[in-house]
Amino acid sequence: MDGTDVATTGDHGSSDGHHEHRSRWPIVAAVGAAALYAGVGLLLAGESLLPRLPLGAVAAVGGLLLVVGLVGWTYEAFVADYWTEQTDRSRLYVGGMVLFLVSDVATFAAGFVYYAFIRVGPWPPSELPPLLGSLVLVNTLILVVSSGTIHRSHGALEEGNRKRFIRWLAVTVALGVVFVGGQALEYYEFVTHESFTLSGGVFASAFYGLTGLHGLHVTLGVVLLASILVRALRGQYTEGRDAGVRTVALYWHFVDVVWLFLVVVLYVGAVVG
Repeated sequence: MDGTDVATTGDHGSSDGHHEHRSRWPIVAAVGAAALYAGVGLLLAGESLLPRLPLGAVAAVGGLLLVVGLVGWTYEAFVADYWTEQTDRSRLYVGGMVLFLVSDVATFAAGFVYYAFIRVGPWPPSELPPLLGSLVLVNTLILVVSSGTIHRSHGALEEGNRKRFIRWLAVTVALGVVFVGGQALEYYEFVTHESFTLSGGVFASAFYGLTGLHGLHVTLGVVLLASILVRALRGQYTEGRDAGVRTVALYWHFVDVVWLFLVVVLYVGAVVG
């Protein structure tokens, strides 16, 4: 083995000379999510198991680790430049995102299974707030339109139209921010005017659990979109270098589909079911 072979097969490289990067941030985020879920779950179970103060601390530390892990992961994937070959980058980004979304399907499925068990009993279990108001309809329209704008943005990039690419990407970011604000307003209306809180019964726990989980995903999506917008303004994407854009667009379409399913099952299904 000569010196060249040693240089290309070390701890941080592969045998074909490409740089291989192993990130620690997904592990940090996974540990944080586990601690957050465990802490919140035990808190909801009541004080019969453990005192509330340690459980609250576990949930808070878990939430902090989750945020730190997601921020670090986002920075590595969409800001730092670890891979020089576009084909390798595209394969890693898209493949990793597909695996992440598969795990996300399982996460949302668990929440929907819980909601299915609730629907087996007498319905409604308590007085329901006005779920099918204009706010949820507007929010749904906003998210559907944003899925179209990110598609147009990526299409413009593939056509080499940088200005249109940036314009539609900026519109998508704005729509995502408006959606998050609309969901926060919906929560405010339910809590202050309808007294519909997380502790309001089994339906409330399912509603806030599922919509809150989706809201967290949308917020993360807005962060990802904003990061690629910053890079786009710096001219770091072209029709031949679009792995980050393609990956985030895939994630955003997934968020859109999940929301439509949530509206049909949780909003419409609760009222007309």
